[in-house]
Amino acid sequence: MPRKSHLYDYHKDHAKLTEFSGFEMPIWYSSIVDEHMAVRNSAGLFDVSHMGRVSIEGKGANDFISYILTTNPSRVRNGRAFYSVICNEKGGIIDDVITNKFSESRYSMVINAGNREKDLAWLERISRNYDVSLVDYSDTSALIAFQGPLAPEIMQKLVNENLSELNRFSFFECKVNGERCLLSRTGYTGEDGYEITIFDTPLDRPQRALSIWTKLLDLGRSFGVLPCGLGARDSLRLEAGMCLYGQDIDEKTTPIEASLESTVTLDEREFVGKAVIEGQMKNGTEKRRVTFSMIDQGIPRHGFEILFSGRNVGLVTSGTFSPLLKRGIGMGYVPSPLSFHGQKLAIQIRDSSKISEIVPVPFYDTAKFGHKRVT
Repeated sequence: MPRKSHLYDYHKDHAKLTEFSGFEMPIWYSSIVDEHMAVRNSAGLFDVSHMGRVSIEGKGANDFISYILTTNPSRVRNGRAFYSVICNEKGGIIDDVITNKFSESRYSMVINAGNREKDLAWLERISRNYDVSLVDYSDTSALIAFQGPLAPEIMQKLVNENLSELNRFSFFECKVNGERCLLSRTGYTGEDGYEITIFDTPLDRPQRALSIWTKLLDLGRSFGVLPCGLGARDSLRLEAGMCLYGQDIDEKTTPIEASLESTVTLDEREFVGKAVIEGQMKNGTEKRRVTFSMIDQGIPRHGFEILFSGRNVGLVTSGTFSPLLKRGIGMGYVPSPLSFHGQKLAIQIRDSSKISEIVPVPFYDTAKFGHKRVT
């Protein structure tokens, strides 16, 4: 039986549901396109309680985090969140995670829903060598994402603190609508917005989460705010060029092959997978993840062949029709010599070969959309 999130009863009454990573989750409420455009133009509300949440505390927390992540946490200020990856000894990506640094002895981590048990087993095994305590609080808290250019204005109505002082990838503990929360200026859409961890909210008592969810929808209704499902979450993250674990990255790909060098801090410290990753940064890789935009009409999908000079050189890992750009976009892996911007590649879409071009991400004009937009 699929697991249920804290807001399952709301979704059951208002959304079309689907199974995702072992959970029964909303795929859409009104339509994927409407929800996608609400986030780009106003704001949208997502239930992401299926994601795992674990606290890491103790004298050895900093050394532990430093060893399991490719990013050096000592270079991150307290009160900041950072995106990184957990690798195995071969440099393969076990998971991509967001880590919150409260102090050198206190961290929390958000992990992918489908990796909860695997990640926790890995973390617990390595933690035996460190003075740390791990607590999985996924089922005693809820997690809501509120994303879009109007999210700060609307969220401010529920928070006493001045949210203009909360910079991107920063967080603090506060009351949201009177409930104890961790408010983080992060997200998976490319837009400005927040992820709200609602504490003291077990699965059988979801009222705190439901009160914040309904209050944000009520406050945002006149602004065009919509509840959003997994369909819009996927098209939004792809427009922003963000990876989906299990499709775009996995234990058979390294952060260098995945074009995630920004997550790697190479210094004197040791971390899991360092030898392989350091070698690839020095010597290059055979394949690279690229992002492409369709020139010809056609919608690339997961598993479609990528062609160059008529021969198969890779596979599409994620693809969709961009509601914002009105054309097909996608990502996949190709031989490194073909991975430069401007390179033309063909995508085999059913019986036809359609031309695409490798482009940088995000796919949209950052002056008009996304968290860097000019307001």
